[in-house]
Amino acid sequence: MTDSAYRVETTSRLAQWRIDNLASCTYRKSDPFKIGKWNWHLALEKNRTLFIKLFPEISNLTRENPPIASFIIRVVSSVGDRKTLVHPEIVDRQLKNTDDFVWAVEVPLTGKFIIDVEFLDLKATSPNGGEICSIWAEGFQQKQSNATALASLGRMLSEGIHTDIVIHASDGSIGAHRAVLAARSPVFRSMFSHDLREKELSTINISDMSIEACQAFLSYIYGNIRTEEFMTHRLALIRAADKYDISDLKEACHESLLEDIDTKNVLERLQSASLYELPKLKKSCMRYLVKFGKIFEMRGEFDAFLQCADRELISEIFHEVLAAWKGF
Repeated sequence: MTDSAYRVETTSRLAQWRIDNLASCTYRKSDPFKIGKWNWHLALEKNRTLFIKLFPEISNLTRENPPIASFIIRVVSSVGDRKTLVHPEIVDRQLKNTDDFVWAVEVPLTGKFIIDVEFLDLKATSPNGGEICSIWAEGFQQKQSNATALASLGRMLSEGIHTDIVIHASDGSIGAHRAVLAARSPVFRSMFSHDLREKELSTINISDMSIEACQAFLSYIYGNIRTEEFMTHRLALIRAADKYDISDLKEACHESLLEDIDTKNVLERLQSASLYELPKLKKSCMRYLVKFGKIFEMRGEFDAFLQCADRELISEIFHEVLAAWKGF
């Protein structure tokens, strides 16, 4: 059998495999052919029934990001009246192995025929687990490029690739990159642009952050922070965002802190809202304490809060309480 018996001809979205002859009991797999980002195979298995399979080649890409395919597959007789058998359209089926698409062709086929696969769409997730979208949709390549770049930045941090500065937290140290820090923070940029201690010694002391909070801070800067990491360290992150003038991080923390105010955290968040000028959080905490009457359920905690809180903030709280009483 010649090499051409295994070759699949392709255009951008169409694949055709010409079968000249097929023994009664046989298995045949095509050479790999590329459609989209993946290499594919067609396979024939004939016993009493002819089975046609379509599957991506096993690779790291397929394991990590299997294709989600929509396609129409046909069998066309290449002799006589060119009888055509058409499988119902497949829509958004994930294909990872040889058994994910199998077509049992019940009609006997004799002579030469063509297996024709028309790919209507191929979808994939972004490298860092983002939303599923078509690889042929407008903007997909840019999204994929952005996601890959972010993943690479994350590896630079997690694997310590060519770090050139060390950050000392309260209980540990971590390597980072001046260029990345300077690009994300005007405060860091100023440190490295002038003859300051940080530039000379290639170190930054962030003694008011734990190493875990500092890791979360850097993970945000490098674009690969995990949700649970962000949620755990929001107050430390908002402090760092304010200190190093990273406005998007400050706003992200601000919005997140609005979502789960309760009696255990409202006083601490009110203090942070006042300190870091977070008007929406401050208003929400005040409303929770005063309008919903939670301040009267927290007498012990509120008494302790009065001992250390900013006097101006205490005055604002009592002003809100008095205003609420007048409203009854």
